Amino acid sequence: MKRLGLAATLAAVLALLPATARADTTYPDPLPLTGQQIIHDPTVHHLKNGRYVAYSTGGIIGARLSTDMRRWDDAGNAFTEPPGWWYEYNDKADPWAPDLSYRDGRYWLYYAVSSWGTNHSAIGVATSRTGMPGTWTDHGKVFTSEKTDPWNAIDPAIVRADGKLWMSFGSYWTGIRMVELNPKTGKAIPGATVHHLATRPDAPYAVEGPSIVKHGRYYYLFASYDACCQGVNSTYKIRVGRSTKVTGPYVDSTGKPLLEGGGDLLLAGHGRYVGTGGESVFRDKGKDWLAYHYYDAEDNGTPKLGLNRLGWKADGWPSLP
Repeated sequence: MKRLGLAATLAAVLALLPATARADTTYPDPLPLTGQQIIHDPTVHHLKNGRYVAYSTGGIIGARLSTDMRRWDDAGNAFTEPPGWWYEYNDKADPWAPDLSYRDGRYWLYYAVSSWGTNHSAIGVATSRTGMPGTWTDHGKVFTSEKTDPWNAIDPAIVRADGKLWMSFGSYWTGIRMVELNPKTGKAIPGATVHHLATRPDAPYAVEGPSIVKHGRYYYLFASYDACCQGVNSTYKIRVGRSTKVTGPYVDSTGKPLLEGGGDLLLAGHGRYVGTGGESVFRDKGKDWLAYHYYDAEDNGTPKLGLNRLGWKADGWPSLP
């Protein structure tokens, strides 16, 4: 058989690959930002007072404020001091991965308290009329996990579906789970079923940080896969699957279940933007946005805020234009 040149061989190989595999090799850079960009596990919201707020892991739930979603300023913390019960789960009262939402005339801030490498964890909730830093009233535990549980109660994310309120959560320990909440208290319904949404085939089941949104007739589950929190050595990436029911089953565009390790790759590290993950999705002025952190390879691996427009293809799957 005639021997092909390198370029021709590469072209022949690429022609045999599915289109999605080719598309996954390039990713858009995040929106150019200024000001205080250092952040981890961001949740972003456009408040009714006109300001944008981003809450995050670090401090007593660190806060950033912006008037245009481009320049961000340090705004202290959500809380002036940590609630006492946090010390049951972390000796430094260090909260993680908040989730901000609005309903029934109040802002609701969910967050996790745990320690690295254990599933002795708790998710808490606080409310505020304005959503601004320093205005939050804590209401205690929403849902907990212990070392005997096959899940980890961290990384909460709230979604409403079919008249009910749901919270997805999870990190390692068999992956992403979901539980129904009481809409009046914002806390888990006692004895509610803990649904299983996504996992990896093998231990340590490296998937965490869910975010669920509805588009069209589908619910879309975004999650962070692989290793976080290692600076320029982080391998975090964002994958997505969808389901017609909020409780699943979720599948990727090939039909592979997320409970079997499936998930379309939406965003991975590229160039200076390493370890993209810790994501959340928010809507502003009729447009959807993806918020996440990345580790800046040109700034010693400092974690920074990433923002990208979230688009939707004709077949309903999300894309980053």
